[in-house]
Amino acid sequence: MDMSSIQEIRVRIFEELSKIVDPEINVSIMELQLVDNVEIKDGNVKVELHLTSPFCPAVFGFKIAQDIRDNLKRIEGVKDVKVMVSNHFMAEVINKQVNEGFSTSTYK
Repeated sequence: MDMSSIQEIRVRIFEELSKIVDPEINVSIMELQLVDNVEIKDGNVKVELHLTSPFCPAVFGFKIAQDIRDNLKRIEGVKDVKVMVSNHFMAEVINKQVNEGFSTSTYK
């Protein structure tokens, strides 16, 4: 993968992240500065983020994390996406379920 395609994927990733909103307040996670780090290596993407508060409703944390994973996986050139939520009382559960293929849409 050459530098221009890596850059292209990076731009697309940030475009997609900008579209994801916190369902509780309907503001982009990028505007809220919830994304702490994005790593892209060989088509694998890791997004580290925190939620608006350590005790925000877990269902919103699941939704945000699942949206990140689903949206980024649709980008051409992205092989896999790992989402890591930190500083939340349910972070471990959210990370495990989102990254191991559990879908919140099953329970809507």
